[in-house]
Amino acid sequence: MNRFYYSSLISEFITKDNDSICGTIVKSDLHSELKRQQTNAWLSQIPILKKGLANFTGKIYFEFTIPRMGKRVDNILIISNCIFVIEFKIGSKKYDKHAIEQAFDYGLDLNNFHERSHNKIIVPILVVDKGKSIENIYTNSIDNLYETIFANENNLSEVIEKTLQNFDQFDKIDWEEWENSIYKPTPTIIEAATALYNNHKVEDITKYEAGDDDLSKTSQCINDIIDCSKKYKKKSICFITGVPGAGKTLAGLNIANLRSDYEKEEHAVFLSGNGPLVDVLREALARDKVKSDKNKGINTTKKAALSDVKSFIQNIHHFRDASLNNLNAPFEKVTIFDEAQRAWTKEKATAFMKKKNLQSNFNTSEPEFLIEVMNRHRDWCTIVCLIGGGQEINTGEAGLEEWIRPFENKFKDWSIFYSPQILKDRNYIKDENIGNILKKVNSKERKGLHLSVSLRSFRSEQLSNFIEEVIYNNFENAINIYKNEIEENYPIKITRDLDKARKWLRESAKGSERIGIIASSGGIRLRPFGLNVKAKIKAPIWFLNHKDDIRSSCFLEEVATEFDIQGLELDWACVAWDGDLFYDNNEWNYRKFTGTSWKNIMKPEIENYLINSYRVLLTRARQGMIVYIPHGNNEDVTRPEFMYNGTFELFKALGIEEI
Repeated sequence: MNRFYYSSLISEFITKDNDSICGTIVKSDLHSELKRQQTNAWLSQIPILKKGLANFTGKIYFEFTIPRMGKRVDNILIISNCIFVIEFKIGSKKYDKHAIEQAFDYGLDLNNFHERSHNKIIVPILVVDKGKSIENIYTNSIDNLYETIFANENNLSEVIEKTLQNFDQFDKIDWEEWENSIYKPTPTIIEAATALYNNHKVEDITKYEAGDDDLSKTSQCINDIIDCSKKYKKKSICFITGVPGAGKTLAGLNIANLRSDYEKEEHAVFLSGNGPLVDVLREALARDKVKSDKNKGINTTKKAALSDVKSFIQNIHHFRDASLNNLNAPFEKVTIFDEAQRAWTKEKATAFMKKKNLQSNFNTSEPEFLIEVMNRHRDWCTIVCLIGGGQEINTGEAGLEEWIRPFENKFKDWSIFYSPQILKDRNYIKDENIGNILKKVNSKERKGLHLSVSLRSFRSEQLSNFIEEVIYNNFENAINIYKNEIEENYPIKITRDLDKARKWLRESAKGSERIGIIASSGGIRLRPFGLNVKAKIKAPIWFLNHKDDIRSSCFLEEVATEFDIQGLELDWACVAWDGDLFYDNNEWNYRKFTGTSWKNIMKPEIENYLINSYRVLLTRARQGMIVYIPHGNNEDVTRPEFMYNGTFELFKALGIEEI
């Protein structure tokens, strides 16, 4: 993705022919289906800008890329000490709320991810050519980024002049340094999926300019494995591992997008057993398709759009069930299994098949069956498993080990590719025999298959390590990480007042950033405080709808659990904490609410699911979080004070500020 379509010194821009400028822009727009409407918009913007910039010196950019969002801002102006982010609405009279937010979001992206925009004055301007004149108020939002101000076709020069006078105490920006600055975008999974579906490459929307991009290296490693398998007619399985939020799902979506080449007979498919993730991504892609088609003058229904995106993202259980009675090789040569650690054990898969009358003699684990399905190909195929360490959150989830175990006695002609990290990290492999299996079979280590840096918590890459130390009771290490790596960069607060938590979330979020309340599915006794974890949310609505919708995450009424939010994310989260996991007598205690009382959890595997649930919850927020721990009540036997006080004091001892 080129950084911009056209750039020029303002003095040269003003004297250049309008058609010539527009022609340069059109020639740069190689990837979109160019419509007359877009060309006319540029031809309308150019004279407004020439008139508005006649008295200024600086640099102008057209269609400047915002990589994280897979979009482009109409114009960037570098004048004196200010970065102006210009969004046009040609032919409009209304300063639309969505357009105001969009202009601000572009400015926020520069503030967060563009190196030379840090600590620079950034002023988004919404130019509505037929709009009325408005007396602008300069409201600081975060750092040196200001809320969107307004201009029309007649007063743009006046608005810019007043802005420059308002910030004349700041140093002038070197536009050449700014233009060549590093851009390190970190998209949400929804933004990334949308951009990839619209044919952007993963390098367009991630930290490709940072020089140490795990994601590009991993994508290249997988592509090399697929190419080799195809060339030599081999079968292969590879495991992508990584810390929470490192981009495993993004890597999988990118592979599915790149290898879905019908002419080359590759036919890749992205499969996930995570129902909420599938539903949210499909809905997001469908909404975006309807909107983008409308801008092109195409009338596409939501139903038709959903039908199209279903081929891009599919439910793994539908793929599995379709292969039960049809013994032919599947159409797909490359299958990407998202959150493969959640595939079912032999016991759970067998019980499910019998209960649903799908196959009475089913007698394998889900991973082994899925490998067998792909093994039906006579020539080549590749399985890509996306594995989250310590992310098994429900009874019967098999983990990484069950994907390797079948190769001990079967599938001898397959090659296994894995990161050496899986043998070092306790969250991936606990059975020592798995290492022995890997030594006996045709397996190869590939460092590029591990994603070590979190994209989600871009303000602090050490968040997942901090959470790891907390939940495993290593508090000296946790305090050290918090003080040195997190405290100044990634806000974490604690409170015993839910209204204060809501207020903090609303004040922290900027532009269209998403906020929400999340809690453990075992947090049954949060109900007295209005948080009912048993009330199911509709994930697409919760994650995608506008903040004014009472069902939206941003409205802060409905609560999502680890099952709803695994694989997804928020910008700012409130983690509501209950008595299912509490700190007392210098250790974590594990309980399950059954009937009318808490029962101690005695099985280590169930303890592990609970730990993983909180690990998921505590690593969902991209920009910051607040932990809400309610007061106990000794008159209520289900909410004794000690079950909450110990956990609260622990977080305070870590150095986390109470509000």
